[in-house]
Amino acid sequence: EVQLVESGGGLVQPGGSLRLSCAASGFTFSNYAMSWVRQAPGKGLEWVSGIGTGGGSTIYADSVKGRFTISRDSTKNTVYLQMNSLKPEDTAVYYCRTTRLGVPYWGQGTQVTVSS
Repeated sequence: EVQLVESGGGLVQPGGSLRLSCAASGFTFSNYAMSWVRQAPGKGLEWVSGIGTGGGSTIYADSVKGRFTISRDSTKNTVYLQMNSLKPEDTAVYYCRTTRLGVPYWGQGTQVTVSS
């Protein structure tokens, strides 16, 4: 059974940093691209960042480029999202996602709140 479990969210002041983690199980993690998606209060889903199987290929939404860094550790079956220079508009539930055999899988999400 594919499982994705996010952690690391919380309350942070504007300009602060957080690192999100997503622990994966139930599939061969190293063979699949991973991504982070967020949903702000009252808004739709927004794709944030993606990383290829080897970790050398990364891509970011314009809204987070230069502030967020995605990475993966295949020895720990975990994907990370380092978030720096956080803004109030980054407040959202953050989900990790992968697609296996055409089926998308999501974690339960972790809340990030950026507020003074």
